Amino acid sequence: MKNSKTDAVDADTLAEYAARMDFVAWTRPSNGKLALRSFSRRIGAPTGQKAACKNHLHALAATQETPKAVLRDAKLAITQLEKRIGQLTAAALALVALHPELGRTLQLLVGIKGIAETSAIALMGELLLLPPNLSHREWVKFAGLDPKAFDSGKSVHKKSRISKAGNRHIRSALYMPALSAKQHDPHVKAYFDHLVANGKKPLQGVCAVMRKLLHAIHGMLKYDKPFDNTRFYTIPVSAG
Repeated sequence: MKNSKTDAVDADTLAEYAARMDFVAWTRPSNGKLALRSFSRRIGAPTGQKAACKNHLHALAATQETPKAVLRDAKLAITQLEKRIGQLTAAALALVALHPELGRTLQLLVGIKGIAETSAIALMGELLLLPPNLSHREWVKFAGLDPKAFDSGKSVHKKSRISKAGNRHIRSALYMPALSAKQHDPHVKAYFDHLVANGKKPLQGVCAVMRKLLHAIHGMLKYDKPFDNTRFYTIPVSAG
C-alpha cells in the first residue's frame, strides 16, 4: 500500500538535494533496481503483518480463557505470512542472481552480522535508487535518522531525537538488523553499551546504531569493501 505522505516527504527531500547540487542529468535506474524495490516493498507488507500477528498471539496465549482453536488459527496466520515472505524473497533473490552488480551488493550487505537476505533486499530496494552522488550524511537525512533538537520558546529544551522526516522504508529495514547486530557483533554491542553507559536511552542507542550502520553501508558500496566492525567502533582496552 502506498503512503502518499511518506512519498511526498521523500520527493521533497530529494528536491532539496537537487536544488543545492550541481546539475547532473538524471539517469533512469535499471529495470533490475526498480523491480527489486517492488519486491522489497511488497515483502515489507506481510513482514509488518507477521510482527502484528506475533504480538496478537502472545496476548492470546497469556490468558487461559483463549480457546485452543483461536490459538491454532493465530498460528496458522503467521505460518501463511511466513510462506508468502519466503516465496517473495526467493523470487527477489532469483532476480538478484541475474544481475552481477546486485549480487555483489547483496554479498556485501549479508556480510554484516544482523543483516540477513530479507533485510538486505529491503535495504537494496531503497538505497540503490538514491542519487549516486549523495554523501553518507545525506543518506542519513534522507532516511530521517538525523538528530533534531526540539525547542519551544526560551525555557523548554527537549532532548534531540531523530527527525523521521524521510524514507520510512529505510528506517524499517535497518531496525531489526541494528537490534541483531548489537547482540551478535562485539564491536556494535560495545558501541551500544558505551552510549547507554553515557546516558542514552536504549531506543536512542538503537537509533544511533542504525545511523552508524547506514554510514558503514554507504562506504561499503562506494568503495566495494566488506564490513569492518573494527572501524565501526574500537573496543576500549581494559585497564586490567
